[in-house]
Amino acid sequence: MAVFSSGSPKHEAPEPLEGPVVATVVGGTILWFVLFLVQLPFYGWFDDHGHTWWVWTCLAGAGLGLIGIWYVRKRDAAIKRAAAQEAGETPAAE
Repeated sequence: MAVFSSGSPKHEAPEPLEGPVVATVVGGTILWFVLFLVQLPFYGWFDDHGHTWWVWTCLAGAGLGLIGIWYVRKRDAAIKRAAAQEAGETPAAE
């Protein structure tokens, strides 16, 4: 256990991977909303079996996904602005 509490890592952490973050979050949000819509006609069955939380979890996932879309779009724009400033360019109007 002393290895974990020494405070000094044995090697540096790798750089985070960047990918199509906006597209990934949009796709996940759409998936959550589609799952909500697919389960909605069966709400009575879910209610009878005590599984209504499945329906509401999908709606919550879609709602939180909307917040995530807003967040990652702002983050992506900030990263692009910072890269443009480093390159000495003026950022494009959004």
